[in-house]
Amino acid sequence: MLAGDDHLSLPIAGLGVVPLLIEVAAQFEEGTLDPLEVADRSFVDSVSTSGLWRHLHVPALALADLATIAATAGDPIAVNALLQRVGHDRVRERIDALGLTRTAMLDRFRDLRGPDDAPQVAVGSTRELASLFAALVNSTVVNAAVSAQVSEWLSLNQDLSLIAASTGLDPFAHEQDAHGLLFINKTGRDRGVRVEAGVLAGPRAGVAYALVVCFDDLSITHRLRAHDAFRVLGVELMEYAH
Repeated sequence: MLAGDDHLSLPIAGLGVVPLLIEVAAQFEEGTLDPLEVADRSFVDSVSTSGLWRHLHVPALALADLATIAATAGDPIAVNALLQRVGHDRVRERIDALGLTRTAMLDRFRDLRGPDDAPQVAVGSTRELASLFAALVNSTVVNAAVSAQVSEWLSLNQDLSLIAASTGLDPFAHEQDAHGLLFINKTGRDRGVRVEAGVLAGPRAGVAYALVVCFDDLSITHRLRAHDAFRVLGVELMEYAH
C-alpha cells in the first residue's frame, strides 16, 4: 500500500520483545524449555519505571505467564526474566534464522542507561517488522504451532492507543470482535520514540503494518503530534480492511 524509509533501523523499544517471544515459543515447542518452569522476580534485573509484575504480590511466575504479560502489558521485568532464561545469544540466532538483518534486540530493560550500556533495547526497520507480523499470521514463523502461540500472545495486547485507536476495539477483550476484525499488535514506547506493528484484517482485506516515529519530546504537544500520525494511519488501514 505504502512505504517510506522502511529500510532504516530505528529504535523500537518494547516492540523488540517479539523475536524473544518467538524464541521462547520455539523452545516450548521443542521441549527444551518448560512453560511451567518458575522464574523468581528477586533473581531478575528489576525495572521500577513501568510494568505490572512489580505491583503484584506473587514473587514468582511460570515462564508461559511471563510471556503472556510481556505481550499483554509490555512488562519489562517479565521481558528481562525471559531474556535472562533463554539468553541473548539464542535470540540473536533466532533473529538471524528469521532472515532479519536490520532488526536486533540489543539489551534488557533498564531504569537508567549508562555509557557502557546499549543505547536502545532494540532496533528494527518497518519493512522487516511488517513482514514478520505477516509471517506470524500466515503461520510461517518457525512453524505453524510457534506462529499460532506468538500470535495468541500478541492478540491479548492491551495497548490500543496508537494505530489501534482507530479500530474501536475493546483493549481488554478484542479477540472475538462482533464486526469481524482480526487484530494483533505490539507497541513500543520510550522517550521520543513511539512504534507499533501488527496485522489488521477485516471483511474486505487484511494488511500488515509497522510505523516508527522518533521525535523531540519537548512538550505534550510534540508528543500528541506523534500520536496523531499513528491515528491517521489507523484510519487509512481501517478504510482499506473494512
